[in-house]
Amino acid sequence: MKQKTTTFKSGFVSIIGRPNVGKSTLLNRVIGQKIAIMSDKPQTTRNKVQGVLTRDDAQIVFMDTPGIHKPKHRLGDFMMKVAKNTLREVDLILYVVEADAKFGPGEQYIIERLHETKTPVFLLINKIDKVSPEELLKVIDLYKDRYPFAEIIPISALEGNNVPTLVEQIVEHMEEGPQYYPADQVTDHPERFIIAELIREKVLHLTKEEIPHSVAVVIEQIKKRDNGKVYVGATVIVERSSQKGIIIGKHGAMLKEVGQLARGDIEALLGSSVYLELWVKVQKDWRNRPSQLKDYGFNENEY
Repeated sequence: MKQKTTTFKSGFVSIIGRPNVGKSTLLNRVIGQKIAIMSDKPQTTRNKVQGVLTRDDAQIVFMDTPGIHKPKHRLGDFMMKVAKNTLREVDLILYVVEADAKFGPGEQYIIERLHETKTPVFLLINKIDKVSPEELLKVIDLYKDRYPFAEIIPISALEGNNVPTLVEQIVEHMEEGPQYYPADQVTDHPERFIIAELIREKVLHLTKEEIPHSVAVVIEQIKKRDNGKVYVGATVIVERSSQKGIIIGKHGAMLKEVGQLARGDIEALLGSSVYLELWVKVQKDWRNRPSQLKDYGFNENEY
């Protein structure tokens, strides 16, 4: 008796939306582990972060893009170029909005960009725990009138509500295709990139409003030592001396806490004990200097 063959589906999915709507939280929830940094500050994500979800019947490659906003510097220009170009490279777009946020010029700008593409779009209404069912229906009607979405799915990326349903709908929309990555690979970014992002996340989290997004992290060295520990040396780049003082903290307390929190995530990533050494360096106006943007991993020529 001839065995029935199962169709394997695959495709690329872009996660877009305004800053701070929960895109990175959603990506981490879908993949099942932390590959995108999360912060309560806007514009946390600066590069396309690819997350890979592999099942027996499908492989979906997700791209978490920078939040779409009006650029204020060369780094901002780079982030918007990444976000817009991604729309042309994928099989499906997930447009994430907040259930409790008002529809404004930012949302209108994104919808205008969506009208320029032929790629199917899912509308994901995130943070549904913050509104009543009646308010949610109003949000759905508001967006339905502005764009012919392929699907509209209310979710909570933080709690995981409706995320399994979302994944099933994504697979349903995918075409038959190859497996692009090994089954155990969850991202295409090198370890250096992920480690730098984990450190930067801790800086943003601990410094709150004191440090704007003028922070970059450069991994100077990763080396396995004879005792089995992995040595990681990293430099935190800031734009002003006052920011350096804040990150180091009184008697080095802030930098020590950044290191302790980051080390835990890095050890989980590498599956090994880690010795993390951090330095802080001032590079004035680095976000507007093309050569320094390239040095810190923001290469415009790649997009």
